[in-house]
Amino acid sequence: MSIEDITEFRGERFTRVGAHSHVKGLGLEGLKARPVGDGLVGQTTAREAAGIVVRMIKEGKMAGRAVLLAGPPGTGKTAIAYAIARELGKDVPFVAISGSEIYSSELKKTEVLTQAMRKAIGVRLRERRRVYEGEVTQLEVKTRKHPYNPYQEVPDHVIITLETKDERRTFRAGATIASYLLSQGITVGDVINIDAETGRVVRVGRSENASERYELAALDEKPVPRPSGPVEKDKEFVYVLTLHDLDQLSAKSRGGGLFSMLFGQPPSREIDPEVRREVDEMVKRRVEEGTGEIIPGVLFIDEVHLLDIEAFSFLNAAMESELAPILIFASNRGITKVRGTDIESPHGIPLDMLDRMLIISTRPYTREEIRKILEIRAEEEGVKLSEEAMEKLTEIGEKATLRYAVQLMTPSAEIAKSRNRSEVKPEDVEEAIKLFSDVKRSVEELKRYEELMMR
Repeated sequence: MSIEDITEFRGERFTRVGAHSHVKGLGLEGLKARPVGDGLVGQTTAREAAGIVVRMIKEGKMAGRAVLLAGPPGTGKTAIAYAIARELGKDVPFVAISGSEIYSSELKKTEVLTQAMRKAIGVRLRERRRVYEGEVTQLEVKTRKHPYNPYQEVPDHVIITLETKDERRTFRAGATIASYLLSQGITVGDVINIDAETGRVVRVGRSENASERYELAALDEKPVPRPSGPVEKDKEFVYVLTLHDLDQLSAKSRGGGLFSMLFGQPPSREIDPEVRREVDEMVKRRVEEGTGEIIPGVLFIDEVHLLDIEAFSFLNAAMESELAPILIFASNRGITKVRGTDIESPHGIPLDMLDRMLIISTRPYTREEIRKILEIRAEEEGVKLSEEAMEKLTEIGEKATLRYAVQLMTPSAEIAKSRNRSEVKPEDVEEAIKLFSDVKRSVEELKRYEELMMR
């Protein structure tokens, strides 16, 4: 096998551009919103209200409440919800679902909502474990014949030397640790942890001392320093999980009976309420002992008007629970029927639940705000627009919808590329408009050919 030197090659990293990948936060200075900040444009009143909500969440003062983002389509409701998640920090769970996702053929509505809510509640667990930690400087795995297959060998034991900056120790370990080492591909020069009680091996990374002796290394691997202190030590480990993660781990440990033994998985994706009760008790016990911490997260439900009366009743009761996430809803509906009833209510939400919400209203964007949003999206998607093309898209965003204008950018860029140009011109946008209809033109087409359409 030959190795070709491609030092001069500059690889291009593939990045997926999402609808809200440009949103970095709420763009606030204190509690005042900048006109343009952190990827958000306009909606200053709504963003300032969201900033107060973020502070209330961080201070633990949002219990038993919910937030409703209400406004016309395309006014930044989902963007503000994602901005709230960015402001809360990386350890705070943020779960986003659509109101239609709760209707499943496999799970009950209440189970889908329960799982979503428990995914939105984090638990930070601290554990002190006795471990052997150091850089591997000697590794010899001894094998023996397989008891049932004389042509196959299995690990019997391992002789391993671990070295820190202050100590060097050699150990003889059994087949379990030898199997862990082989399965993870541990070699001389790796920094590892070995749990003294379970024998579980964790590879921390490649030692800085070892990486200097090798010309080739993994592109995504950053060398780690050789540990200091004794090889055998008590060390604190911090794990951040969600309640749903703990539910699944607890359910797996219980097993699935005969079905699980035969097919290797539980017979149902639903989790027994008894399992959840035991997990909740364990978490409360860990919190009281000081080895656990609950991290309230956010459950964002878009198109909340698609929930029915049973789902609203469930959420209304769940908000009173001790272990409940912050609920943020979004709706673009006005006065409409609550699904599953003949009752009309604002936003399609029952009045008793609506009364317990902090409602944040969004409004349509101005022409200047539409233009600025298009500039941000063009930069995010790597589309170069001429001044005339930007004016054309701004006009479309004002007369049709902002979403339609944003969606036309990349097709227009592809049309410009086919014409051997890197910059989008107005004629490219016009061609994209001919090929892709907005909602209004699509409805006109439906009416024109109504007789030919299936009913």
